[in-house]
Amino acid sequence: MKIVGLGGSLAARSQSRAALVTGLSGAEEAGAETELLDLRELDLPMFSSEAEPTPVVTSMVERLESADGLLWSSPLYQGSISGSFKNALDWLHLPSGSVYLTDKVIGLISVAGGTQALQAINTMEFSVRALRAWAVPLVAPVSRGHTQDEAVERQLKMLGSEVVRVAKHFATESEPDHEKVCANAAERLAAVA
Repeated sequence: MKIVGLGGSLAARSQSRAALVTGLSGAEEAGAETELLDLRELDLPMFSSEAEPTPVVTSMVERLESADGLLWSSPLYQGSISGSFKNALDWLHLPSGSVYLTDKVIGLISVAGGTQALQAINTMEFSVRALRAWAVPLVAPVSRGHTQDEAVERQLKMLGSEVVRVAKHFATESEPDHEKVCANAAERLAAVA
């Protein structure tokens, strides 16, 4: 299993990056290989539907596509995800054609004041669905200044291990036989009626 973390912020001391690193350590403890895509280090160009992707963009997309699961982390800015995080997600729709994260398992982390971090997580969840991926139900909204708390560290590591667990499930399960599922449901309904 390979879990790739995408996020952080452009700040030199980013709490959302620190939270992401902790989440990735939980994935490592669950037996996964991990990689961090730090938005500050990536230094992505601004997305434009008319621009050709640069080598750094192509590399980011390839690394995300090759992962079994992902962890995303963004600070809350103006009630939403950061511009740098949104810019990274925008590059997942390359001008040459759509790139989707179909059936990727994604864990969501946000750092903000109090419970407002859920606003960024909700925004990320919309993006997860648009990219045809799956968000694990466990999320990690972290209050600013608490990324080093023992309880928060446990929650972040648990999220990392949950992404590994669900990604393993997706990797081992075959696609459902929708005709069979519908036929079984019809039989059960007929038996009840």
